[in-house]
Amino acid sequence: MPIDPRSRLGRRRKFWFAACGVLLAYAAWAWYAGLAFSAGTRVEEMDWNGDGAVSTEEMLQSAYAVGVRTMQQGARTCRSFYWIGKGEKQPFRVSCRTEVGDGKKPKD
Repeated sequence: MPIDPRSRLGRRRKFWFAACGVLLAYAAWAWYAGLAFSAGTRVEEMDWNGDGAVSTEEMLQSAYAVGVRTMQQGARTCRSFYWIGKGEKQPFRVSCRTEVGDGKKPKD
């Protein structure tokens, strides 16, 4: 029985399946490793060298070099930023926020 050539996967479709698979695997690893871009870090917070401006290099570092640990103590939430790949995971910056109340308006 002959195989219809249109039903087989072509090179272009195989490439896109492979590319999507690689991107999905990377996104899963980034979430597991706690990379800054997958932890909801805003662009304004990506000033890793503290010069007051966020460069393209710093934004790219959030995708492979900077990890985030989030700790919550009551109403206070702290995020520790550390370099991935270094022997120790000492934070180079800690950012804390205290949220007062639950955000709901009181009933009259």
